[in-house]
Amino acid sequence: MDRRFKITLAIFAVIALVLLWGEHKVHLLGALPWLILLACPLIHIFMHGGHGGHKHHQAEQPGKSGEQCDD
Repeated sequence: MDRRFKITLAIFAVIALVLLWGEHKVHLLGALPWLILLACPLIHIFMHGGHGGHKHHQAEQPGKSGEQCDD
């Protein structure tokens, strides 16, 4: 593709986006609160992936691993 074709395509894309925004702005902004609520479970899943999820790591306790405790 040559440079003129890319520029022309970009201009048409901008015009299409402006026209779509003007016609469907009410629908998109009306759905925004619901989209935020639907994003919460995804954010929860991805944020817990960084620290190993909900696994509770406990320190080794004497007697649990077969060792005898001499208290």
